[in-house]
Parts: sequence; C-alpha cells; structure tokens
Amino acid sequence: MYSIWVTGRIPRWPFSKVGILVIKQFGFTLLLQCAVLFFAALSAPVQALAEDNQDPWEGFNRAIFKFNDTVDFYVLKPIATGYDKVMPDPLQDGVTNFFNNAGELGTIVNSLLQGKFAQAGMDSTRFLVNTTVGMFGFIDIGSRIGLERHEEDFGQTLAAWGSGSGPYIVLPFFGPSTLRDVAGRVPDYYLSPYRAVDHDLTGYSILAVDVIDLRASFLEAEKLIAGDRYSFFRDAYLQRREFLINDGQISDDFLDEDEDFFDDFEDEDFEESEFDEESLEESLEESLDESLEEEAVDNASNADNTATQNDL
Repeated sequence: MYSIWVTGRIPRWPFSKVGILVIKQFGFTLLLQCAVLFFAALSAPVQALAEDNQDPWEGFNRAIFKFNDTVDFYVLKPIATGYDKVMPDPLQDGVTNFFNNAGELGTIVNSLLQGKFAQAGMDSTRFLVNTTVGMFGFIDIGSRIGLERHEEDFGQTLAAWGSGSGPYIVLPFFGPSTLRDVAGRVPDYYLSPYRAVDHDLTGYSILAVDVIDLRASFLEAEKLIAGDRYSFFRDAYLQRREFLINDGQISDDFLDEDEDFFDDFEDEDFEESEFDEESLEESLEESLDESLEEEAVDNASNADNTATQNDL
C-alpha cells in the first residue's frame, strides 16, 4: 500500500507468538543467509533480462497489485482519511518526524556499509540532535540547522556492492519491489525500530500509527494519478529506487546519446563578447538620429499631401 510502497520502510510482519518462538528457535540469521545466497544466484542471470524487461512477471504482479489496491481502498485509505481529518497538521508533522528519526539507525548503518562515512557522520549527528533537542524526533531540528535527511537501506547497499536489481515483483501487502530489494528486507528487519519493543500489542500499535500516518501523507498526491495505476506505481517505484541508489544523480539518455552534438561548437563561440561603451553609445545615438530624420521626412510628406488635397 501507499506508505510502504513509497517510503520503503519495513514494518514487522504480524507474526503470532508461536511464529515468533519458532523464528527465535531456528534463528533469523539462517533466513538472512539463504535469502542473500538465493538473490546472488538469481541476480546475475536475470540482470540482462531486467535491463530489457524489468517486469517479466507482469501477469502475477498485476494480480497481487489488484489485491493490495483493494485492501488499501476498503481498509487503509478510509482509516487514513479519518486520521487526516482528526489530526491537526502540526501534530501529523510531529508524528512523521518521530518515525523518520526512528529509521535513522538503518540509514547510518547502510551508509557505513556503502563507504559513505561523511554522510554516516552527518546522519549520526542529525539523529542525536533530533532525539535530544527535538524531543525524540517530534521536532526536526536537524533540517533547520542544515543536516539533510538521507534514505539508505540494504537494497541500496547491495546495489552499491554491484548486485543487479533483478525483475520487478509485487509483494502482498508490501507492494512493489525487486529481487534485490526483497533480499535487502531481511537485514533491514534487524534494524527496524519495532524490534526494540518487546510488548507485542505496543509494537503493533506503533506500527499501525506509522503506516496510517504515511498513508495519510499521500492522500493529496493520489489525485495526480492518471492512466493505468499498475504502470504508474511500477514506473514510480523503479524511478525512485534509481534516484536513491544514485544519490539523486540521474543520467540523461538524450544527452548521453548526443553528447557529440556539443563538440561541433568551438569554445570561442561561447566566449563572452566584449563591448566598448563609447562605441555602443555612438551607435545608439546614430540610430536615434536616423529614426528622427525618417520621422521628420514622413511628417513633411504627409503635410505636402494634405496641402495638395486642399488645393484641389
């Protein structure tokens, strides 16, 4: 649904207590290793396919998308609409800031794994400032003092390590993803702030508020959707992931293909022209004198014509 699709946050699956005990018994590390190995085995052969067709499983994906869209329309969207009407905007902003701050830990760790040490230091400072001065993140002090917020996850880390994205896939409840991002969800689970909450009911309640708040923030943007909703969300997701992976540096295909076009021009053609102020003033005066002379000739001609007509 919208909030999970757009932000990429990984909420905790609603495991039952039995499921949680089984996972703790066998260990989540084994699942992590299997997922990464599975992805590594698939990413190489599917990378060439994905470059030409990033959505080879479109039929399956559309069916899952329809299911997610139906759940969103009848469950999540009405709740988010009521939340948006009841909650004042300043309070909504505070809730959004709180969850953004809670997710900074994952950004810091993945920044370090990608070798972005300066960014990791900035994100750490931002986290400390917002957690302390900003009252656990409810007030985004970091942005006000020039500490820009970044978004990093393990899917981006795998991309930085050279892993291909693999085919596009739509997951039930979680929405759009790729094989690489599916593998990245497992280590991101370990960095989820919800793991710090031992009480299940409390953890699920916080998760619900997070999802509802995020969904409410996209109620206005939803009105801009036109055409095929499936294609819109697929293209938006893939473009956003490319934007995040490349840190906002998106290549321009037109310029990449026609970069030789600019080689046809000499540097001298673009040099700033130098003007002599005195010559410019003289040129303007001459143009003004010529205009006045032409106007005087036209007036005299018109006067002669008028006098001739009166004589007749």
